[in-house]
Amino acid sequence: MNMKKNVLFGLTLLASIGFMTACGSNKTVSAKADGMPEKITIVTMPDENNPEAGGKNKKFQEDMSKALGIEVDVMEGADYAVGIEAMKNEKLDILLVSPMSYYQAKERVEIEPIVTTSSAGKEAYRTVFITKNDNDKINNLKDLKGSNFAFVDPASSSGYLYPKYELVKELDLEQEKVEEPNYFFKTVAYSGKHDSSVMGVAKGDYEAAAVAAQVLQSMDDAGLVKKDKLKIIGETQEIPNAAYVMRKDLPEELKKKIKDFYLNYDDKEYFKAFYKDDSVKFVEAHDTDYESIKEMMKVLEIEGEK
Repeated sequence: MNMKKNVLFGLTLLASIGFMTACGSNKTVSAKADGMPEKITIVTMPDENNPEAGGKNKKFQEDMSKALGIEVDVMEGADYAVGIEAMKNEKLDILLVSPMSYYQAKERVEIEPIVTTSSAGKEAYRTVFITKNDNDKINNLKDLKGSNFAFVDPASSSGYLYPKYELVKELDLEQEKVEEPNYFFKTVAYSGKHDSSVMGVAKGDYEAAAVAAQVLQSMDDAGLVKKDKLKIIGETQEIPNAAYVMRKDLPEELKKKIKDFYLNYDDKEYFKAFYKDDSVKFVEAHDTDYESIKEMMKVLEIEGEK
């Protein structure tokens, strides 16, 4: 994710936390007479596969506020660690988390999963390894040895963590050396975006890359790249979609209303704008959906936030 956005969001959210603390409040808002909060705060994250998704939350915010009968504030963040810390300190009520940050949030905060997304009945996706179709030297993961390769970003689940895990697991590589020049790859680059990786392979800037399968498909659909000019030489295990989680200590009545709202939300314009697919819908998320992340974090020696 963009470092400038990380810093900006971190400073903004920390400033908000500092202001609330200075005002003497340990919670996001004061409670009403019936025990319900006067306001809840939600932080979403830009979809790394659809970076233009931000700024589509105003109507969603208004619809949710009407359904819950309280004020709802939806913010866009860019740093999961800051969001988790804010949730721990009760400055934040609902957070959109990636698979890895779901596990890290569980280590620090009492949370409950609310919903994830489903498209065409699928609640997960895969990353694919691609090269040019006329590259006869690369036909499987082993053939990537000695190539100029592109990941997306070290903070990306689909553009880095899962494909790196696949390489380490399948090829018995030393995880700490994967990015070192001439260990396995000749060079490793970070393109910054999935579509940049796709275009980089198509133009010959990279010999191969790891990209989210749906990004490759959407670029083909939009005529930005011809998928038949590229070939897939491997793929990762299924990657669970991001999930919305809430603080476990919220009032039970409110938690039920929140979950019901998400599960029944059917504004196709929202889903089209936010996910580039009006067939997307919210479905119930379960803790078991994210169990696979533990093994990946262990292999890649990634520690949960303590």
